Amino acid sequence: MYKKFKRICIFFSGWVIFLPIVVTGCATTPPKDTSNLCEIFYEKEDWYDAAADMRDKWGVPIHVPMAMMYQESSFRHDALPPRDYILFGLIPWGRVSSAYGYSQAKTPTWSDYIRETGNSGADRDDFDDAIDFMGWFISKTHKVNGVSKWDAYAQYLNYHEGWGGYRRKTYLKKGWLVKVSQRVKGRSLRYATQLKTCEEDLQKSWFFKLFD
Repeated sequence: MYKKFKRICIFFSGWVIFLPIVVTGCATTPPKDTSNLCEIFYEKEDWYDAAADMRDKWGVPIHVPMAMMYQESSFRHDALPPRDYILFGLIPWGRVSSAYGYSQAKTPTWSDYIRETGNSGADRDDFDDAIDFMGWFISKTHKVNGVSKWDAYAQYLNYHEGWGGYRRKTYLKKGWLVKVSQRVKGRSLRYATQLKTCEEDLQKSWFFKLFD
């Protein structure tokens, strides 16, 4: 009886040690192939579910925030902006902004999102919360500045410059930002084309996938 109890204890203690490692690895590893939206969602199936929920909730097409998220963080959960430096660039002094996580949302904007949606437990390093935040922002950009939810180029300009900055056309003085926004648009169009080829398969329940 004692030996049996000991084997059970060893089995569960092993899982206690191993399971957090598995969960952490799945949660923090970026997709292997970020060039193809189908491959991203095949590798991270729960991401597709979260993105589909975002689309249904905010009316935002999946490919737009996914292209923007790639540009912001390359799908890294703990992405941070560059360091700031003082004394002629010799001493690191914090970060250039409070942006963090998958969506690189800044702290004040993230707080606005939580207040307006009531999603008080939201975390910037959680993909589900990050994609929902981006859906909220894109939807609000449509309301505030009349930008189509499908227009990845103008949506990214709003995302980077803020709603007021976009209205003031501050991006016109930032040629590099215009080029980046064009790249975001191009990626969103590729993602949209790719998603059309695999979304029916992604929508299948796990039960039916067992028989494919």
